[in-house]
Amino acid sequence: MTAAFAPHSEQAAEPATGPAARTRAEREALKLEKRLCRQVGQAIADFNMIEEGDRVMVCLSGGKDSYGLLDVLMKLQARAPVRFELVAVNLDQKQPGFPAEVLPNYLRDLGIEHHIETQDTYSIVKAKIPEGKTTCSLCSRLRRGILYSVARRLKCNKIALGHHRDDMLQTFFLNMFFGGKLKGMPPKLTSDNGEFIVIRPLAYVDERDLVAWAAHRQFPIIPCNLCGSQENLQRQQIGDMLREWQKKYPGRIENMTTALQNVVPSHLMDGTLHDFRNLKATGVPDEQGDKAFDEETFPAPVGTPFGGVALVSA
Repeated sequence: MTAAFAPHSEQAAEPATGPAARTRAEREALKLEKRLCRQVGQAIADFNMIEEGDRVMVCLSGGKDSYGLLDVLMKLQARAPVRFELVAVNLDQKQPGFPAEVLPNYLRDLGIEHHIETQDTYSIVKAKIPEGKTTCSLCSRLRRGILYSVARRLKCNKIALGHHRDDMLQTFFLNMFFGGKLKGMPPKLTSDNGEFIVIRPLAYVDERDLVAWAAHRQFPIIPCNLCGSQENLQRQQIGDMLREWQKKYPGRIENMTTALQNVVPSHLMDGTLHDFRNLKATGVPDEQGDKAFDEETFPAPVGTPFGGVALVSA
């Protein structure tokens, strides 16, 4: 197996050469493609992300995730039972060193409808944010407003973003550890201005598979650090924690993803989701009722609890 198609191992073996190795690589590439298409198709079906006649704006940054998203959506579009349109959109924010020709050339060769929006948000952010401070929050607000405007002009009703399963889990833990909320990153939600539906078709996709797919497809990756902004330290810590769990406890990440789809409000403490105050005994047995002193039983864990990973501090 070549390095590109050993996505779930920490360190791939030295790549082999010759016809046999190429055949193995092709087999692994086909398996990976099928897995990506299956997972994206499942997410689209589970959350009814794309419907007949939709015009979907796919936000393309030049990173592995958005390239992978567009690539898989185009494959699914060709075989989907419903007709929908895709428009690839990139926002050129005029960062110094940004290779402005890469994405237009790639999209032109791909033959897909696309639009490059040029807006000098870099200068605005630099003028407003003191040197050394994280610029992401202001940059994100500016970018969001511009992309809504572009979607409106292009007559798109849905906006597809390239956040994957690991991004969504990281956001959940960030909100829990630092924001005091059980809140993740939704697979589908109306935009904050109420005008569009925002979808994340990579909701079930493992980031390691996107890394492997990008290597296989040889996407022209554009570095994400051109603006010189600092990486979000808290997100980095959460990412390290999840990767450590992924190594030591196979299946834990998948279980956490499943948990986000199996929420039991009566067993939490949010009075806005469950009416604890006015609760009365009904005399009717309820499997979800409180079992008082009975403890929950779980499958035996693999390895030692939490793998010695310290929870991050604010």
